[in-house]
Amino acid sequence: PRRRGGRLTPLPGRTQARARAVGDGFAANVACHGEVGAAGCVYVRGRCGVDLWGGIADLTTGTPWAEDTLQYVFSTTKGFTATCAHLLVQRGELDLDAPVAAYWPEFSANGKQHIPIRWLLSHRAGLPALDTPIPLADALTWHPMITALAAQRPLWPPGSVHGYHAQTFGWLVGEVIRRITGRTPGTFFADNIATPLNLDAYIGLPPAHRHRVGRLTEPTPAPPPDPTAPRPPPPVTTPHPHPHHPPTPPPPTPPPP
Repeated sequence: PRRRGGRLTPLPGRTQARARAVGDGFAANVACHGEVGAAGCVYVRGRCGVDLWGGIADLTTGTPWAEDTLQYVFSTTKGFTATCAHLLVQRGELDLDAPVAAYWPEFSANGKQHIPIRWLLSHRAGLPALDTPIPLADALTWHPMITALAAQRPLWPPGSVHGYHAQTFGWLVGEVIRRITGRTPGTFFADNIATPLNLDAYIGLPPAHRHRVGRLTEPTPAPPPDPTAPRPPPPVTTPHPHPHHPPTPPPPTPPPP
């Protein structure tokens, strides 16, 4: 969008009248605040109130952001994977209170034999990382990561605390799905959730859709501070007395000599 006569050109898409401020804010973000490209969609009580897109999807080619541009969603795929697991629970194929090792026997190594499925889903299994990380290429082939997680010792007593499993959740829950169904989490999600619901969402993007992806752009690094620039004076703070304690009296004035 661009400014015309002091006003922003509307972005492609649709916005309900009561959500006009959302559309104006989104357009201003793209036009005035350095946003390269983005999309936003908001449903209220089952109805679409805002569906907007704008900017550039790929700075190297100048491809504009389109209605069907795909976006990286990062850890949102944890929700996709957890939904697959809960679908298996609904079908009676997975028991949240059963030990993981009942479905994945190798997982029982290093004292993990009693960890239930629900602790994988709630980030309480104590397996947020590997003692010996493996290369990304090996992790993406699935089985090396699964072998490493099966052998890994918990980093805290399982079930005692919550700790976000940022880099292991997909493999932990996904392997349980694979052991039950014989399909990868991405294939199970596509066959049982995305396709039936007509969702344009993927765990593992098919090559035919790669041209639709909005490319990430690294932020411009801030310039280093100028060592010759004068430093601002330190802030002056005035202590405030505690409401329940009298202020400390000043020290006595020494007598004159």
